[in-house]
Amino acid sequence: MQAILHEMTTAADAELIGLLAALIRQLRPARARDGRAAINGVQALCYLLELHPEYRQALRRALLHLISSCRQVPLYTETGILSNETFFATLRRRIGERLLPPVPDPQSLKDRFGEIFSAPDDHEWLAAVPREHWYELGRALHFDEERDRDSIARTRLQMLEAIQILSCRLAAIGLEPEIVRNCPEVQRFESPFVHQNIETLAYIERYRAAMIDATLPKDDDAQILVLLDQCEAQIAKVRRSAARQGVSVSLTYLLIRIRQHIERIKLLLDLIDPDGDREAHAERLLTVMIELVRAENRKHRIRDVFSENTELLALQVTDHASRTGEHYIAESRREWVAMFKSAAGAGFIVGFMSLFKLLTGKAHLPLLLEALAFGLNYALGFMLIHMLHFTIATKQPAMTAAKIAASIHQQSAQGGRRQLDLDELALLIVKVIRTQFIAILGNVLIVMPFALGIALAWKTLLGVPVVDAAKAQRLLHDLSPIASLALFHAGIAGVCLFLAGLISGYYDNKSIYNKIPDRVAALPWLNRLIGERRTRRLAGYIEHNLGALAGNFYFGMMLGTIGTIGVLVGLPVDIRHITFSSAYLSYAAVSFDFQLDPGVVLISLAGIALIGLTNLAVSFGLALWVALRSRKLNFRATRPLLGKLVRHFLTRPGDFLLPPRAEAPLPEPVAPAEAPPDNLETVRDWIRRRRR
Repeated sequence: MQAILHEMTTAADAELIGLLAALIRQLRPARARDGRAAINGVQALCYLLELHPEYRQALRRALLHLISSCRQVPLYTETGILSNETFFATLRRRIGERLLPPVPDPQSLKDRFGEIFSAPDDHEWLAAVPREHWYELGRALHFDEERDRDSIARTRLQMLEAIQILSCRLAAIGLEPEIVRNCPEVQRFESPFVHQNIETLAYIERYRAAMIDATLPKDDDAQILVLLDQCEAQIAKVRRSAARQGVSVSLTYLLIRIRQHIERIKLLLDLIDPDGDREAHAERLLTVMIELVRAENRKHRIRDVFSENTELLALQVTDHASRTGEHYIAESRREWVAMFKSAAGAGFIVGFMSLFKLLTGKAHLPLLLEALAFGLNYALGFMLIHMLHFTIATKQPAMTAAKIAASIHQQSAQGGRRQLDLDELALLIVKVIRTQFIAILGNVLIVMPFALGIALAWKTLLGVPVVDAAKAQRLLHDLSPIASLALFHAGIAGVCLFLAGLISGYYDNKSIYNKIPDRVAALPWLNRLIGERRTRRLAGYIEHNLGALAGNFYFGMMLGTIGTIGVLVGLPVDIRHITFSSAYLSYAAVSFDFQLDPGVVLISLAGIALIGLTNLAVSFGLALWVALRSRKLNFRATRPLLGKLVRHFLTRPGDFLLPPRAEAPLPEPVAPAEAPPDNLETVRDWIRRRRR
């Protein structure tokens, strides 16, 4: 470090940028999160600067040369701010830059900044150093000794230019049709986005004039800050409107850009104002510095594009799923019994679906046609189950997980993490567990005997079983959790269940955002064909069922095609679903005339149970993870619930299987009879009141 500082004292201007990068490499710890090593490096640099005046003069010269010889505006207006490209254009550009990075421009401070802080984790060790050590470094540089004030003036002018550019862009984004659609009052009243631009331009002109003529009074930015707050209020209205009318990726992208522009304008306004607390000014400068380094380090990261742009969309998707999830939670014994009946109806239909699946397999169709036939069998069957208001048990987790996350989010927003009603949340999870238990029981207890009846009737009428002995042996082999990849394949089915839940929420959001029911109700040819009343009913059905039907269709197509895809690509991928696996055990038993080894039966039953558990665990875990992430929560928010659930299980294990009996309502208190008056003069009034 000392050798680099010594070399700076005699280096030419062209060599200073490389020496600054070398100095940062000396300060950079071996591990980015090693705060102790980073602190030691900063303290050592402070010591050298205080001990050698020529070192601090050389370092000041290098820093001032960096900002005076390069154009600063792109650093302030582009680093850490999404461009005006669409989401997919940004994604393509980042992928291209990741594969083939662009050539740095030596005249751009943005590119020079990236050369100096070139490690992808520089922002981590910069943030790990406490602020007081950075303040100490700033004091050790002794900028009060510097006589070159032109560089500071040029920096302020470029910050003013950056504020002007950001303000114009903010005004343009605020008038985008997507924003106006969700906040129509900007068409009736003057938009704060436009007004802030007018006020900002006037402020910049006055500021420049004050820099030239010191006798002019200084202006403040209070009015701009008020207008920026109004812009944020408008964005809050847009978000609330999106909760009712749906959201799109493009709207989410615009909302993120608006927030980024407002935050950057506020930061730059703070930095160009030299008045006020010097320590507060240093704090803002350091905050901007670390933010710019972080943005520069992550400028090619593809994951950030997804995480930033899918946040609101994921929230809306899981919010629709959580509202659907309320229908999958039985509150009382009556609802619990109703769930069993609904699941039993689904088991009845799955018995036929499994038959069609086995018969289609016996037809030996070409692979792609077979995959299509399998997928349509599953898809149409699941859609029929939904239309008849029946329930597939494994469809529940993706919905109920979103409901649990929404409940955690609501309680966190009300009182913070410490005030979470853990008892209420634990009770909600207990309800979910027992509802899923009875749904699985309804599916399995009906599909097994019904599939058995179908197989026996088929063998009696046609003289041959539905499947031959070889196919029956494969069916039993596929149920074994030891001899086959049944649990791995069950996990794949769980992923499909999770994706189906997201697809359902996505189409519900799409239906609302694009006003699909209203557009269907307004179709002239449909009104003439089936009548206005039936068209309105159809539109209402689409409004409430489009997401569920789409989710069931895609879920069925995924289940039907994954096995074929595995064959085509040579990978051992397939699906195992508890309800269909139960039916296949019945068909196999009839093929062997019930002459099955008891060990095989026990292993098959254990495999069915583990397949169901894997289906539920994978789909529930993934759905809960996405629902928590969309609400800026993590699994730590659910960790305290574990103890509550264990205690609940130890004290009342029956609640996990059967709802408690409803308590008899307390009798309403009877008002005491009015005693007759003692005074004879009021007896007549008392009698009149009693008659009324």
